[in-house]
Amino acid sequence: MRCFTVLGPSQTGKSTVVEKLGSLEGAPRKSSSPYGLNLTEFTFGNEAWCALDAPGPNEALAHAQHALLASDACILCVSSAPEEAVLAAPYLRVIAASETPCILFVNRMDEPRGRLRDVIAALQDYASHTLLLRQIPIREGDRVIGSCDLISERAWRYREGQTSALIAIPESAAEREHEARSELLEQLSEFDDWLLEELIEDREPPSDALYAISSRILRENRIIPVLIGAASHGNGMMRLMKALRHEAPPVGVLRQRLAGAGNVNENKLTAVTFHAYHRQNVGKTVLVRALGEGLRQGASLGGSNLGAVQHLANGKSNSAVVPAPGDVFATVKSDHLPVPSLLTSGAVVAPPEWTEPPTPMLERILVPGSERDENKLSETLAKLSETDRGLTVLQEESTGAHLVCVQGPVHLRDLCRTLSDVFHIDVTDRAPSPIYRETIAKPSEVHYRHRKQTGGAGQFADVKLSIRPNERGRGFTFGETVKGGVVPRNYIPAVEAGAREAMEKGPLGFKVIDVGVTLYDGQHHAVDSSEHAFRTASKMGVRQALSEGAAVLMQPVFRSEIHIPSIYSGSLVQIVSALKGQVLGFDRDETAKGWDIFRALIPGGALDDLARALRSATQGIGYFSKTFDHFEELYGKEADAIVRAHEEPGVAH
Repeated sequence: MRCFTVLGPSQTGKSTVVEKLGSLEGAPRKSSSPYGLNLTEFTFGNEAWCALDAPGPNEALAHAQHALLASDACILCVSSAPEEAVLAAPYLRVIAASETPCILFVNRMDEPRGRLRDVIAALQDYASHTLLLRQIPIREGDRVIGSCDLISERAWRYREGQTSALIAIPESAAEREHEARSELLEQLSEFDDWLLEELIEDREPPSDALYAISSRILRENRIIPVLIGAASHGNGMMRLMKALRHEAPPVGVLRQRLAGAGNVNENKLTAVTFHAYHRQNVGKTVLVRALGEGLRQGASLGGSNLGAVQHLANGKSNSAVVPAPGDVFATVKSDHLPVPSLLTSGAVVAPPEWTEPPTPMLERILVPGSERDENKLSETLAKLSETDRGLTVLQEESTGAHLVCVQGPVHLRDLCRTLSDVFHIDVTDRAPSPIYRETIAKPSEVHYRHRKQTGGAGQFADVKLSIRPNERGRGFTFGETVKGGVVPRNYIPAVEAGAREAMEKGPLGFKVIDVGVTLYDGQHHAVDSSEHAFRTASKMGVRQALSEGAAVLMQPVFRSEIHIPSIYSGSLVQIVSALKGQVLGFDRDETAKGWDIFRALIPGGALDDLARALRSATQGIGYFSKTFDHFEELYGKEADAIVRAHEEPGVAH
């Protein structure tokens, strides 16, 4: 079986392309996962094929990445409008990182929305490989009625619902065809010395030789050929499928590529997992592509026995099935297989770094509808994070509530639907509380005496403490300068412990940071003094001093790396400024053509707004990662509003 992924932005007709390709020579067999990955098995040219139709939303990019891990080649569907080329940028980036041979298909050519050369030029801004135009459109006025193959120099007229008709190249297209073919030959000659010599000698190379060169350099992943058509009318589908059949590499090339990326012995690499999901009454289903011999139910894979092997289309298990190299199959009761992963019979090998999904930008607290679902939700989220690497599951620091980090609102909606439909857990979501702190603006001193007599042994401790602001980031410090044994040495750790306890909640209601406490004098009683008494005296004394130290609210500030296509860079300074952030600088992204990386400091309370503004400004393409940098003072009405909100019942920070 040969396997390819069809990917690209939403509304580019990917699913229609897969449907038409699968129906060229018979009836395809289709299966779907809850995450939107559709698998279509079909036969073409007496060979078995499997098409992986990756979900279109940019928030589901991780599933497209994982599909590439199991694919011999891929088809990138793009719009015929030049201004929409940027929407393909994330996919071109992933394809380049994965080193998957790619054919670019400009779909919906029946909708005149711009010149093809402008589409290619716009896409080339984001493609690290040369985009090699293999066909040009034949037009009647503004309408595309056919195409001309630049290698064979044959022209076809599209016919609705039928195979295209072979025609002579129209005079109106002859000049453009000659120009485009010359460009094609020139670009191909960069990868073949024989062809370069033929062109220098002004000899016309035969079509068979050109097809062979084109096939070789696609298999070597050195160019991206560009084909055109309109899948909804069936136009260009046969040519696209023939290009896949003759030019896409076999499964052995994928095995070699993955072995090199994972530093695995190629002869031991047996399979690759690329997708998983949970089904009611079934459990975890893992999708696997066989790369070697010897796989069957009960065989050793990834260090344990392979569970039941199932057909993709009908989900039926058959212990007699022996997947051959290249076959794609499903397995259940194989929970030991992580996704994605490279597998030998005895070990699981981590996938290449390029399979890492973008950092989740949206954080939400999930609240179960009933208390009895609390533990069930925790276990279920852990399961889902195993099958969806775009999801990160944490706990909110202040409350311990379930905190999920998702790619965006669409991803969040799909997660909540899965929890409800598959696991019968209904949840609501809310934004997490930003983590605020407080400190003091001026030093103070306090003399506190703790005395308590209740019959029998009493409690006595007397401390004199100096409290001062520390420099930012130093945290809490404690010191002592007592002399003459006024506070015995064995009680000093209790004084420090009491001071630390006082830092848990300051006058504004938040944890206190960046404060130094020094014990400089005190008294004790030979009978009534104890560690408990000195801890209590220190705690109460420090609390009193904090209330006199001009408390200041502190907000978290995060260092953010914002990844966006270069055409959107001009809008980012305004976005960061509007969020009261600070731009630190930007550079070209050396790993992705046409992308920039902005570095900025963003207040923690503005990260949600940054995610929304970034999605809006970049059509959902831009994303950011964040790391905590420091706390900084926050004053005025904004600070007052935060303190008032924190004082309300049920609000946790």
